[in-house]
Amino acid sequence: MEQRITLITLGVSDLARARSFYEALGWRGQEVEETVFFQAGGLGLVLWGRDKLARDCGLEPGPAGGFGGIALAHNVRSDAEVDALLVAVERAGGTITKPAAVNAVGFYSSAFTDPDGYAWEVACNPGFPLAEDGSVTIPDFGGA
Repeated sequence: MEQRITLITLGVSDLARARSFYEALGWRGQEVEETVFFQAGGLGLVLWGRDKLARDCGLEPGPAGGFGGIALAHNVRSDAEVDALLVAVERAGGTITKPAAVNAVGFYSSAFTDPDGYAWEVACNPGFPLAEDGSVTIPDFGGA
């Protein structure tokens, strides 16, 4: 298996509400057969009905809500961008779960959930600089 991710699909309880949330943050999606596709840098973020996604994965649909053991991350170029994004998240119907502050590792970060409870970190981390196109390269931590 090549070391890459091409799509991240979020199972949502209300497709229109989920699409509206991400579009309120400036994302632009395309709906095809009750599925919304967003180009997100070099990968795609997909919104699809939660029950349909579970069945497509050969799983039984489970209850929504609660921490699912995964967090998505969105790095930005300045602390002010972190703050501005959090304002937009709240206006769009998201919930700030961790206020913005310098964390224990030394960079400015925050966390929020979208209307379906998916956790997102938003951070300005100079140790993970962003290229002009928004892509990030994991630094060499000097150990194996």
